[in-house]
Amino acid sequence: MAFRGKGKSKFKREKPEFDQQIVDLARVTRVTKGGKQLSFRALVVIGDRKGRVGYGVDKGKDVQIAVEKAVNQAKKSMITIPLFKETVPHRTEGKYKAGKVMIKPAPMGSGIIAGGAVRVVLELGGVPNASAKIMGKTGNKMNNVKATFVALQSFKVKAKPKKEVKKIEEKKEVEVKKVDNEKKVVVKEEIKK
Repeated sequence: MAFRGKGKSKFKREKPEFDQQIVDLARVTRVTKGGKQLSFRALVVIGDRKGRVGYGVDKGKDVQIAVEKAVNQAKKSMITIPLFKETVPHRTEGKYKAGKVMIKPAPMGSGIIAGGAVRVVLELGGVPNASAKIMGKTGNKMNNVKATFVALQSFKVKAKPKKEVKKIEEKKEVEVKKVDNEKKVVVKEEIKK
């Protein structure tokens, strides 16, 4: 038996960049000439809880392999959620196949009022206050997640005003040089940005 000390471990695990949550895990089979081939399909949502969120769907022979592949796919499909006064900017709807989702702003302190897959996406996206409803007639989590992403991508946000561009100032300096008892005027131009 190994001795376990009461002291702290020398090795600290680094916190991963993104939090992840498995939304849906399904056993799928493919019927071939040789018989049925069993595999697993994973739907994973990842986010940093600071406005970035992504989802991935992939299959693998084992649950762990399917989840790892789905996480890698989710990292490639990251989007940024625009926030306005700690909530979403305005009411929006997203539709993907039979999944239909409505997301609207909520007052400060109300939290996330949503259910199912939409709640997971908003939580991992770092939205502090929002109200959402699944309007479609399907309970398919994959379609509801995709409809949520369609809704999140449809936000119309005005660009922040850029800093005022300083006008180019022209400054002229006059130098007087004496050359062989003759005065010559030389004009220098400096442009400041």
